[in-house]
Amino acid sequence: MSDGAVLHVKGRVLAGPDDVRDELWVVDGRITYDRPVSAGLDVTGVEGWTLPGLVDAHCHVGLDAHGPVPAETAEKQALTDRDAGTLLLRDAGSPSDTRWIDDREDLPRIVRAGRHIARTRRYIRNYAHEIEPEDLVAYVAQEARRGDGWVKLVGDWIDRDAGDLTPCWPREAVEAGIAEAHRLGARVTAHCFAENSLRDLVEAGIDCIEHATGLTDDLIPLFAERGVAIVPTLVNIATFPGLAAGGEQKFPRWSAHMRRLYDNRYDTVRNAYDAGIPVFVGTDAGGSLAHGLVAGEVAELVKAGLPAVDALGATAWNARSWLGRPGLEEGAPADLVVYGTDPRTDVAALAAPRRIVLRGNVVG
Repeated sequence: MSDGAVLHVKGRVLAGPDDVRDELWVVDGRITYDRPVSAGLDVTGVEGWTLPGLVDAHCHVGLDAHGPVPAETAEKQALTDRDAGTLLLRDAGSPSDTRWIDDREDLPRIVRAGRHIARTRRYIRNYAHEIEPEDLVAYVAQEARRGDGWVKLVGDWIDRDAGDLTPCWPREAVEAGIAEAHRLGARVTAHCFAENSLRDLVEAGIDCIEHATGLTDDLIPLFAERGVAIVPTLVNIATFPGLAAGGEQKFPRWSAHMRRLYDNRYDTVRNAYDAGIPVFVGTDAGGSLAHGLVAGEVAELVKAGLPAVDALGATAWNARSWLGRPGLEEGAPADLVVYGTDPRTDVAALAAPRRIVLRGNVVG
């Protein structure tokens, strides 16, 4: 909007699950609930159901299936997320330097976790620092300093000798690595598909688990007690049957395991939610998946059994609070999305934003 212009958003402003207002104003790029009183204002109006800019808490800007991508490709990825109403991204590991995005007023805000830290030859080629346990603390410290308050470990991956998913790190290494991240003020998350890495990571003090398909009933109370969040990435877990089919001949145990994890995915998420484990929306976009899939992930959480308002919270109010970013509070930067129908009634509304406002500017 031009200097001095004011945006009037009316209808239903969903500032929180129990905080619904009739209108807000955007003045000088910030939200206010007080009607501006200056005469002669250039006012633009938009009406509908308004949410804070959506959050994708697990994506990868600057990355594709083969590794780092050029800046122009990363720009397209970020724009795709923005145009889907996703205005805050937690980049859960990328080998690309995307700091230049911070200088762009038209691109989403990114909370970075540095580059993945993986065991040697135990992850996707060109993605991660591939190291041995004795170097984990040093690499955690490096990525904690490079990131925006997060560090990303690869907790398990296929072990070709075992023919199945196995943990990547000994207990004492993750304890030391997580302690170092916390000392530097960073939180730690880990990629985990299987069951057998989870107890060590949680008891070592990890803050979040990505995918969490191996979360069993005996581990759920531990997660809940420690407040460890999960980001299920169900739109990514949907690829498991295809992956299993591709590895059937060479790794039949792994393939069967991946199918079981897929078959149990909805029960796993619902059981975690029922136990009070924080659940957040993430898509795993930027590896082999396209960007802009947040609406689909919210729909998957509802299919798993989350109430619509809590699935919305997992990409809106709760997710922003978890990442330490404001929502639709008085004085907050105006990052918001307006929909034509009530997303609390049908989360499919998220797939069709009516207006997207980023840093106070209408961008869609």
